[in-house]
Amino acid sequence: QVQLQESGPGLVKPSQTLSLTCTVSGASLTDNSAHWSWVRQPPGKGLEWVGAITSSGTTDHNASLKSRTSISRDTSKMQFTLQLYSVTPEDTAVYYCARRREIGAGGFFDYWGKGTLVTVSS
Repeated sequence: QVQLQESGPGLVKPSQTLSLTCTVSGASLTDNSAHWSWVRQPPGKGLEWVGAITSSGTTDHNASLKSRTSISRDTSKMQFTLQLYSVTPEDTAVYYCARRREIGAGGFFDYWGKGTLVTVSS
């Protein structure tokens, strides 16, 4: 059974850095075709893909957030991490980590964490 668990502070002040960690069990971060992803959902809005780190360690980012995001991993701890810099209240959202299986030109998310609410406020 693959499980993902987000952790990190629930409140971040504007202009600071949001840091979240996803701990994975039941799978390897180096599994072929797996893209370990961050997805967020602002209050009252739809899901927004933030970025991902692949099985080989390369990263991909939402173009609108690319200049402010960093994704890394620690395979020994089975964790991958999101950092979002210079946050504003518009970054307030429930943040999910998820596994995406890439199949050919497409793919699908098959496992999700429960999500963690991060509020950006002074």
